[in-house]
Amino acid sequence: MISLPENLFHVAAVSELRATPASMSVSGIIHASQCSLAKARSIVSLCRHPHVPVLFSTRWKHSDTRRYKAVIFDMGGVLIPDPATLVAEWELKNCLQPGWIWKTILTGENCIAWERCMLGELTFEQFVENQTSDIIKPCLQAISHLNDQIPATREAIQCIRAEGLQTALLTNNFWFKDQSFLPVEKVDFDVIVESCREGISKPNPGIYKLCLERLKVNPEESIFLDDSGQNLKPAAHLGMRTIKVGDIDTAIQELEAMLGFPLRGYVHDTQAVRKDMEIPTDRLKEYLQTTLGLNLTEPLTLRQFIHGQSNPTYHVQSGDQQLVLRKKPPGKLLQSAHAVEREYRVMKALSAMGLPVPRTLAICEDPSVLGTSFYLMEYCPGRVFKDPTLPGLTASQRKDIYTAMNHVLCQIHQVDIHAAGLEDYGKYGNYIKRQVCTWTKQYRASETHNIPAMEQLIKWLPNNLPTHEKTTLVHGDFRLDNLVFHADKPEVLAVLDWELSTLGDPISDVACNCLAHHLPPDFPILKGMNDLNLMEFGIPTDLEYLTLYCDNMGINPVENWNFYMAFSFFRVTAILQGIYKRSLQGQASSAKAEIAGKLAEKIAELAWMFAVREGFRKFKSIPTRSPSPPLRKYSTWNRQSSSAATFLSASSLDDLSRHMVSVPKGHLIISPEGLPAQVQELYHKLTVFMDKYIYPQEQELMDHQRAENRWIPNPRMEELKREAKANGLWNLFLPLKTDPEVKYGAGLTNLEFAHLCEVMGRSLHAPEAFNCSAPDTGNMEILVKYGTETQKEQWLLPLLDGKIRSCFAMTEPQVASSDATNIKASIVEEGDTYILNGHKWWTSGAMDPRCKLCVFMGKTDPQAHRHRQQSMILVSMDTPGINVVRPLSVYGMEDPPGGHGELIFKNVRVPKENILLGPGRGFEIAQGRLGPGRMHHCMRLIGYADRALQLMKERVKTRVAFGRPLAEQGTIMADIANSRVEIEQARLLVLKAAHLMDTVSDKEAASEISMIKLVAPNMALHVIDRAIQAFGAAGLGSDYPLAQFFGWARALRLADGPDEVHRAVVAKLELKR
Repeated sequence: MISLPENLFHVAAVSELRATPASMSVSGIIHASQCSLAKARSIVSLCRHPHVPVLFSTRWKHSDTRRYKAVIFDMGGVLIPDPATLVAEWELKNCLQPGWIWKTILTGENCIAWERCMLGELTFEQFVENQTSDIIKPCLQAISHLNDQIPATREAIQCIRAEGLQTALLTNNFWFKDQSFLPVEKVDFDVIVESCREGISKPNPGIYKLCLERLKVNPEESIFLDDSGQNLKPAAHLGMRTIKVGDIDTAIQELEAMLGFPLRGYVHDTQAVRKDMEIPTDRLKEYLQTTLGLNLTEPLTLRQFIHGQSNPTYHVQSGDQQLVLRKKPPGKLLQSAHAVEREYRVMKALSAMGLPVPRTLAICEDPSVLGTSFYLMEYCPGRVFKDPTLPGLTASQRKDIYTAMNHVLCQIHQVDIHAAGLEDYGKYGNYIKRQVCTWTKQYRASETHNIPAMEQLIKWLPNNLPTHEKTTLVHGDFRLDNLVFHADKPEVLAVLDWELSTLGDPISDVACNCLAHHLPPDFPILKGMNDLNLMEFGIPTDLEYLTLYCDNMGINPVENWNFYMAFSFFRVTAILQGIYKRSLQGQASSAKAEIAGKLAEKIAELAWMFAVREGFRKFKSIPTRSPSPPLRKYSTWNRQSSSAATFLSASSLDDLSRHMVSVPKGHLIISPEGLPAQVQELYHKLTVFMDKYIYPQEQELMDHQRAENRWIPNPRMEELKREAKANGLWNLFLPLKTDPEVKYGAGLTNLEFAHLCEVMGRSLHAPEAFNCSAPDTGNMEILVKYGTETQKEQWLLPLLDGKIRSCFAMTEPQVASSDATNIKASIVEEGDTYILNGHKWWTSGAMDPRCKLCVFMGKTDPQAHRHRQQSMILVSMDTPGINVVRPLSVYGMEDPPGGHGELIFKNVRVPKENILLGPGRGFEIAQGRLGPGRMHHCMRLIGYADRALQLMKERVKTRVAFGRPLAEQGTIMADIANSRVEIEQARLLVLKAAHLMDTVSDKEAASEISMIKLVAPNMALHVIDRAIQAFGAAGLGSDYPLAQFFGWARALRLADGPDEVHRAVVAKLELKR
């Protein structure tokens, strides 16, 4: 606020003044003014001498969980000098009685006008203009020129924000020169609440509540600083902790005691030293004095650099002397990791060669000093860009920064390693091979769970190594945020973080330098820019940056760029996994280490994406007998983004000769003739099987579903399964992306299986015959992707073999299950088990006597984030407490023997090891399950529709009405034409979605997956309805599959998400484009 003397500023006190007789003593006002004058001298002193001696970091006692989330500041007397102090000095200078100015302002009409000014109804200029005293006017005008922020408070705010707490400004303020009076750095605050903007002022409780609401914190989670006791009372009444600010230094000390960390000695990009990373400052001080000969007359202050993930890095300061200390983390470390000795050696050598690195001062390998080895170097102030988009710079300036970075990288790679004395700094040749081996070992040593993409990469990388490598000095982690730039020029002053440096392949550095090009902007460790128009930003694309590098180095273009990107992200995954493992052991040097480690799986998938692209490049380069391009009827070329980040793995590329199953990037197969030879063979065998076995027995299979013994599995279906298995038409559904080693399925991509799935969809009974029916397909894919080896042995293998069936229990009758976060079923941990309770229905497959496994979704933590509350757990159907209430029907169809059951789970006790992935991962698993499942449904729907159209055409050719065949009737012809058009449109969209599922992430294919779920069921309904109309009454009966086709097509407008949900998804994604 623009604070006035205590007890005189706010409405309550003004009301008291109005009621006071004119003869009342003004001693209170005089006393307040004298106090303000003393306070003014203190503030002026602080402004003239902003440096305050700092204390040892070891005095701060960190707690594991901080109580406070936000600190709220008043303005006048807290952030800027108190206006009352200026007024007191003015009175003293003009020989006025102390308190006279405020008494004049806050009585009568002036008081009302001042209130209106604080509420934004009058501007400050209008208020001043209304003053009749020539002495008061210049005094008030001087108040409006208060613009010196108190350095100590600003530094405290920076320290608070560095620890992740929010800050807010809550001030009684006025309008001045068409804007509110804010002589402070707005970037220092998450929330700014001003009385003149809100129409209410302190001490009205409403303005405090408003501030808390915008901060999204509870009162007890906040601290409020104000120099007015009257303004603090309502805050305290609400439950906020308060600090009365008289002397700034005392107030900051009190705030430090509350928060538990120091609020002085701030250095950009640092925070208070974490509790688990504290070092003995007395020993460090002794070392600095004896080894470096430093004369440390002032207290030693340590702060920890925020970006230190591997080796903790500290800013060390005593007076004007600033150093940087970098050390190994505490605890048991992986062999050869965190080699600060190597960092020190290479930086010392490069400094002597004139390269931009900080000057090294000393290294200590004696663990008795600080617990682990460390070295010291000079502190290099400058600009460090954490955001690769370089906000605040022009396009031209951004280009200059990237050019300067490229130039320095070339300097590093052009170092004469013999002249630098680094000829033995690493081995010559086979760098990538050794690195793959090294990082594989590092990954294995820190492995906490199975990451499928890493398993693929570990096999793929050694088989696709570069054939030619140049050996130079390599940085190993060359990124924009490891560079310090000049404050004003595009000049690199220092290259930091040499932990991974060695002799090796220089292109690996370039690839590392381009990681941000392929990461999303919200990536928490390294902000990315994969969805930006880099040309508009003036930033080169990764390929442009590579070209610039090649030009500067005078080398040929790099053909296998995708390999280097795959390798770089593979290495990042191993590093993240190491950080995650250390976080579990309490050794990681960053508070974000646990979050970083959990990203390992996503980065591994990104690495595998580039491996796929490299495989495509090699595949396209393989000579073929026929150089002619594929005929248009076989395929169409789908336009894709040029960014590599839009492509994810389609398959394993370990065996390119086998991988005729896959196609080049962007190649969308739209007809069976365009399928690779092996898949065409499967397609042919499938169509023959359908004609020979399925269609002839269709009526018999349908009749069994209406018989009294319908809940007993049909022996005829079991015969069909044995025949399908013998013909190699078994478990065709598992996508190669999920099963890259082809351990469980046929090794087909989603796109390839889509063509086969349509054929199966021409009969309602066919999918089960090939072990490709829901819900088993989705459950098996869950087990392949997320199951442990024990879970796979117990459940997956019998399912794959067709010995058992399964069900999926998610939908509940009491809630709108279209929003999966609504589910109420509970999963409660008790000892070494989980106890399940819940009411489920439409649990497909639950009625089958062969159903031995239920995948159950429930809530393990209702208080967690809405998408982290749910978990999935595997439940044996013979577990006590499961009650199958009844079968449910769709338009009278019960779909035996699997059916769709209503189930009650009451105190069902399940072993803890049955949970999938761990608590809170249920929503994630559900999303991973739905993509392929929706595609399967949609391609089967296209099979329904195509079969219905075929039957319709046969029917109308043999029926005559009104003197001519139905096939010649205009309405029938129109229906046939419309049906064929709609089928072809839907098929293309579903095939595109399947193709995207193979070549980009599920997140990027989300729109298309929702589109097909909208389009396919509605298309099928229209086509089947036309066929039923053409058949007349026969179309409604059981002699043809049309009625069943229609019923299940209608049900699929609800299954796996209703149309409304998918429309919302498509609309939201479309609006973001």
